[in-house]
Amino acid sequence: MMITKKQKAVLDFITQYTDENGYSPTQKEIKDHFNLKSFGSVQRYLKYLKDAGLLENEWNSRRGLKTVTEENNYHDFPKIPVLGNIAAGNPIEAIESCDDFINVPKTMVKNSGTHFGLHINGDSMIELGINDGDLAVIRSQKNANNGDIVAAIIDGEATLKTLETKNKKTLLLPANKNYKPIDVTGLNIQIAGILTGIMRSY
Repeated sequence: MMITKKQKAVLDFITQYTDENGYSPTQKEIKDHFNLKSFGSVQRYLKYLKDAGLLENEWNSRRGLKTVTEENNYHDFPKIPVLGNIAAGNPIEAIESCDDFINVPKTMVKNSGTHFGLHINGDSMIELGINDGDLAVIRSQKNANNGDIVAAIIDGEATLKTLETKNKKTLLLPANKNYKPIDVTGLNIQIAGILTGIMRSY
């Protein structure tokens, strides 16, 4: 998961407070430092940082917050190339060459093989929690099973859809009732890889 500047500020405050005092701040101290309106806001920040693997918490301690060390952070967040854009809607131009790198949770690349990231454009997969602006983590492979979410290239255009093979037909299925399946039976379709994770910045 990518984090926002405000989420990083909260993480940095916890780290600095812990370094200076030898123990972590309470939720009230975080709330007061950032002038947040409620403890719910604090808890949302903490949950996102935990989900991103950047923060740990002892459930029964008021001062149990613990940031992940740089060494562990590097190990838990391997770097992959970001190759460009892919449509979660109508197909767009084929995947571009590498223009950036990003660290991702190791759980998204736990299987062997090469992984890469693609920026999502469009809303055709929103019912599966894949939104416009997300970063899709893709494991590079040429084959896919029925039901896999695939990065597919059709006649030089790329799209992210669920692969379905049925009754001698090959379909790319959206997850949005406003879009129709794409029948690619007999077309020049290339599987670039399958989806292994989604990263989002708020």
